[in-house]
Amino acid sequence: MTRQKRRPMNPYLGGALAGILSIGSVALAGKYFGASTTFVRATAFLERIFSPERIAQMPYFVKEGPKLDWQGMFLVGIFAGALVSALLGGTFRLQLVPDSWKERFGSGWAKRAGVAFVGGAIAMYGARLADG
Repeated sequence: MTRQKRRPMNPYLGGALAGILSIGSVALAGKYFGASTTFVRATAFLERIFSPERIAQMPYFVKEGPKLDWQGMFLVGIFAGALVSALLGGTFRLQLVPDSWKERFGSGWAKRAGVAFVGGAIAMYGARLADG
């Protein structure tokens, strides 16, 4: 038995709902959505395993310390929610190179991975500069 593929949610509706959720988060918990700090803390968890003396020298981690907090759980929730949504909507598929990338740049995955990594690093750098 195959599931019928449903249309994805309207992106404008999704954006509006995310905005309402963000306003609710600030109003109720005083917290803004964020993910970049969680990636920094995850890196600190790994660095604490391999080089604990280095973490002890970083002022940010002396004050804050590597920890799993609401932002980390927020990222887990994003992943789980997206997975459940894709499974229920019948749109889930494992794909190394998206169709739109194949049409424009070819089916090579190495270039795609490199561009994704560089783009992610630039976005993360900008987010950290903005203290986000």
